[in-house]
Amino acid sequence: MRRSVRLLIATTLTGAGMLAVAPAAHAVVDPVVIAECLSTSAGDITHLVDPAAPGVPAELPATHCLAP
Repeated sequence: MRRSVRLLIATTLTGAGMLAVAPAAHAVVDPVVIAECLSTSAGDITHLVDPAAPGVPAELPATHCLAP
């Protein structure tokens, strides 16, 4: 019983130490840029239909707005 408690405490402290040392993520989403991208891609309706295959969309709309 004592061994499992010690293992649990050691695992918890190791996990907390890893979280404390990990660098912060710097991916910040700018809502203004996304809104501009989505509004300009809404006007590109002509690219949604491929004349060679009218039942299949050429590309998913607004996927380029999500690229990093």
